[in-house]
Amino acid sequence: MKEKNITVVSRDDPRRGKTDWKKFSNLTDAEIEAGMAKDPVWKEFDELDWSDAVLVIPPKKKAISIRVDEDVLDFYKKQGAGYQRRINAVLRSYMDQTSGKKRKKRA
Repeated sequence: MKEKNITVVSRDDPRRGKTDWKKFSNLTDAEIEAGMAKDPVWKEFDELDWSDAVLVIPPKKKAISIRVDEDVLDFYKKQGAGYQRRINAVLRSYMDQTSGKKRKKRA
């Protein structure tokens, strides 16, 4: 087996990623606006009215250890990233159904 170079980079290390943070922090609002105007993806969001936007903070999650059947876990993992979130949604639905409560739908 070939040896691989392993680089450990902390979250606060400026080498992390390809973003030139020094250049970014020196951009003016006008330069940011001009860059957004050139971005074809931004065009669809350009006219959005954010004045009535509401910040929704999701409820705090608690890390636990739980034993589930291997095939159950495989089923959720095969659906891709976010499998823990989907398992939580199924458990929440069961909780709501059995407790008689109907909660507001979460994103």
